Amino acid sequence: MEQIIIGCVLSFIVSFYAIPVIITVANRKKLYDIPDERKIHTTPISSLGGLGIFIGFMIGLLISINDVSSKSVAGFQYYIASFLVIFFFGIKDDILVLSPIKKLIGQFIVAFILMAKAGLLIKDMHGFLSIGVINDSIAYCLTLFTILVVMNAYNLIDGVDGLAGTIGIITSSIFAFFFYKNGDIFFCLMGFCFAASLLAFLIYNYSPAKIFMGDTGAMLSGAINAILVIRFIATAEDSKILPVLAAPAMGFGILLMPLLDTLRVFAIRIIHGRSPFSPDRNHLHHILLDRGMNHMKVTLTIAVSALFFVGFSYYALPFGTTKVILAQIALFFLGILLLNITKPRKHGEMRVIKGELDENKTLGKRVRNFVSLSGSSVPVIEED
Repeated sequence: MEQIIIGCVLSFIVSFYAIPVIITVANRKKLYDIPDERKIHTTPISSLGGLGIFIGFMIGLLISINDVSSKSVAGFQYYIASFLVIFFFGIKDDILVLSPIKKLIGQFIVAFILMAKAGLLIKDMHGFLSIGVINDSIAYCLTLFTILVVMNAYNLIDGVDGLAGTIGIITSSIFAFFFYKNGDIFFCLMGFCFAASLLAFLIYNYSPAKIFMGDTGAMLSGAINAILVIRFIATAEDSKILPVLAAPAMGFGILLMPLLDTLRVFAIRIIHGRSPFSPDRNHLHHILLDRGMNHMKVTLTIAVSALFFVGFSYYALPFGTTKVILAQIALFFLGILLLNITKPRKHGEMRVIKGELDENKTLGKRVRNFVSLSGSSVPVIEED
């Protein structure tokens, strides 16, 4: 517990005091995220918040961890190396802007380090689609897919003030709590230290945002949560303190909101013959914004939904991995369907309808006038 407190306090304090300095330097050097047709914000704001998150997280993690917890994790140094790769690719993108393919190359490098050097692999499907232990080739492919999707999910969910940071705190804290209960100290520290750094960042990121986390913070969020969920799947069912049945379903439930929203948007883009990384307004936060919600309400709505799926997944675990995952997917898309069905008409559509009603009213008045002048006894129904 002492290690956790020290790590969290250090991570929070360092990030809290580093970010205002970053904001000042960014304003002086004009290192802004310039608004364009893809962006929701309308004023230039720095996207270097990930630098403050990274510094706080790394200092808190490295100082709080001791020899026992580091030696208990094979390839401890490779996790740190993967974070450094994310930092250099992310900071370059936040300042100079990288193409999607170059960012993807960086993500492949991170995945290679984690799989080949740190030995982070998904080797057991735990009954999903009646599949158990899988061979190494499939394990590498599945783990690579998981790391890439989770990293991009946290990157793409960073669309409104406070959203990515809030979701990152929820998911990393839940994984960290599980590892704490099971004595897996290194991964516990990783989750809690990162959540503390995000908490400090959110003080400057909630509306009105003074800084964004940028690709550095978003990709780091994705990588850390990818590491935590893979570790969770590998150790959950063998846990003696807090056993969790159907581990993949529980892990999927914790990350469900960013994961399914990203996969849904990617599918829409591919179906329409566009690159999965091309911009549009199909994300869940865009749908909620179009319904008139402000940034705070959008963040709160998605955060509450994420917590709902965590609770639902945990209590549904006795039904087995496959049934729980199918139920999670069905509930998510049912929610999206309801949002689209109940979507209010846009202002332009209301104007067209109003014009049609006005035209019908005018026609009705002309008919009544004609009937009145002709002296006809045909009954006329008055309009409301």
